[in-house]
Amino acid sequence: MFSIIQAAGWPIWPLIVCSILGLALVIERFLSLKTAKVAPPQLLDEVLKASSTALPAPEVIAQLEKNSAMGEVLASGLRALQAKPTSSDEELRNALESSGRLVTHRLERYLSALATIASVAPLMGLFGTVVGMIEIFGSQSPTGGTGGGNPAQLAHGISIALYNTAFGLIIAIPALIFWRYFRARVDEYLLTLELAGERLLQHLATLRTPS
Repeated sequence: MFSIIQAAGWPIWPLIVCSILGLALVIERFLSLKTAKVAPPQLLDEVLKASSTALPAPEVIAQLEKNSAMGEVLASGLRALQAKPTSSDEELRNALESSGRLVTHRLERYLSALATIASVAPLMGLFGTVVGMIEIFGSQSPTGGTGGGNPAQLAHGISIALYNTAFGLIIAIPALIFWRYFRARVDEYLLTLELAGERLLQHLATLRTPS
């Protein structure tokens, strides 16, 4: 592996940094976007059941908020009604949407960085290719004679050009795939949270104290 890095020359180091950063982002997103941390399947039904006749106690709402991203959104609606029992549908919806925006920001965290790596890596590989071409032309005889250039320098230039192009694509293709995967997963979670918020809003209307 080290011999390949040597053959690829110094332009490979920014690509290696990108590959390490991209791998770290992929692992972090896999851990952060687990279903149990975002939208546990039975959580909404449990919340509706626990608040079927009255609002849960403040400590129960606080525990719900720490449960998951969905729990945080649901807790915001319950807390808003608890703070103001005569809250209108619009006020409750605003509370849910405000919490939803914060959750959305966290779910989408680092996705733009992963997309940037997918876009920049091929350009970095192209830069390495250009450096390799410069090495190749530099190996040619400046007098244009028949003696040719330096074979070692010519081989080194070709190695730089080919290895950097390959490394750029090897980094960019998985980064793009994972970015699309995480983007689709986040969109699915956001739809689930939106539907859960709507169901909770309808449920809270039955618990609201008439103004």
